[in-house]
Amino acid sequence: MKAISCLFLISFLFINAAAFGQSRKIPVDTIITTKNKVTINGTLVNYTVQAGMQPVWDESGKPIASLQYTYYTRDNIKDRASRPLLISFNGGPGSASVWMHLAYTGPRVLKIDDEGYPVQPYGINENPYSILDVTDIVYVNPVNTGYSRTIPETGDDVDRKKFFGINADIKYLAEWLNTFVTRSNRWRSPKYIIGESYGGTRVMGLALALQDQQWMYLNGVIMVSPADYKVLREDGPVSGALNLPYYTAAAWHHKALPAELQNKDLNDILPATEAYTINTLLPAIAKGGFISETEKNDVAEKMAFYSGLSKKEIMDQNLIVPTQYFWKNLLKEKSGHTIGRLDGRYLGIDKQLSGDKPDYNAEITSWLHSFTPAINYYLQEELNFKTDVKYNMFGPVHPWDNSKDNTRDNLRQAMAQNPYLNVLVQSGYYDGATTYFNAKYTMWQVDPSGRMKDRFEFKGYRSGHMMYLRKEDLKSANDDIRAFISKTQAKGKSAKY
Repeated sequence: MKAISCLFLISFLFINAAAFGQSRKIPVDTIITTKNKVTINGTLVNYTVQAGMQPVWDESGKPIASLQYTYYTRDNIKDRASRPLLISFNGGPGSASVWMHLAYTGPRVLKIDDEGYPVQPYGINENPYSILDVTDIVYVNPVNTGYSRTIPETGDDVDRKKFFGINADIKYLAEWLNTFVTRSNRWRSPKYIIGESYGGTRVMGLALALQDQQWMYLNGVIMVSPADYKVLREDGPVSGALNLPYYTAAAWHHKALPAELQNKDLNDILPATEAYTINTLLPAIAKGGFISETEKNDVAEKMAFYSGLSKKEIMDQNLIVPTQYFWKNLLKEKSGHTIGRLDGRYLGIDKQLSGDKPDYNAEITSWLHSFTPAINYYLQEELNFKTDVKYNMFGPVHPWDNSKDNTRDNLRQAMAQNPYLNVLVQSGYYDGATTYFNAKYTMWQVDPSGRMKDRFEFKGYRSGHMMYLRKEDLKSANDDIRAFISKTQAKGKSAKY
């Protein structure tokens, strides 16, 4: 459908919905096309954008949802078949695909300062580091995020079990992607999927679902600050121990470590705290109440050395310090500020100094300052996707079914079946929600045999969950993806061991 006719159709539907008192809605299946350009690493890139809606069908071919997406293709490409396609998701679950779209890989980036803090008037600028120079990109909003909705939006006719759970999410999105790739004539292209936070779980599962259910084989999976429910939702020695390297990083940033550590560079101290976590702290916590008092005291003293907290605080919590306690109390005596959950660089002010957790997440309130006005402005005014439907930054997707999470093994099996498939993991050292060491641990656990470990790569950055908000990391993280895409294209090599 042509851009002008689609725009007319949307306007017609909105006008008549208002005239007849109908509820606000957008077309189930439509595309709005615009053209633009951006200068990336000094080179002018002309591109086409499709802002569209594409249905999700049930087994009988009836639309049961429609997903909103934004698809970028570089113009003047002679051989589209050899040009990569990157499929991008955010996480939540329930988060729109806005964060990486307008702050990381796309051709437009938030108007923020160099460290990622909001600047008024809100808006967007060109992204001089976008990877659109080397790959086309589609940003997909799962059901109830962005403008995506179930059909009907509410009521007993909506079967929530088809959408709102780890395995349901993976299944319908794999089917949706089959349709998108077919409509876009991209079956021959090298394909990559990227997911942030819960999106890491999503893309691990999609890697196998696309192969086994859609016969679509990938060249790469990119996990940005991945959330691994095998650790995050399980209490015990592993989840309790893995936070220590993050505590070291965040305390170093706030100059809260002993001088012996504080006077060194971050990359010079992290290997030691990581080794201590695996070799000493984890087995110590595993002993539970049967650990000797001597060993418990020694471990607490070393944890205090690496975390910026006091030995007494650690002893009082039996060596397992909750992240919320750390956010609340790291700077309690120094400045009285709390630190951000998703990015420990951000500071908050609570009602009172005492307590076990912050009153609010300092970083997310800052980010919503910038992202919400920017995505609404961008889609409606620059991409001409006109609608009165609310853009859901976070959508109603709960209760979410986390059962039967086999996504780690899904990724392993997909890699075993597909010699082309490689994995890049990107994390910010100051992310306290899905910590960088947790991401490393996930990477280590995907393939217990170690026979595919040369196909994994980890990159860390001196920022938080959305490391790309910091200008220095925006450049380096995009360069890392660009390099990953370049080296994982087959270039005529057979897919065999």
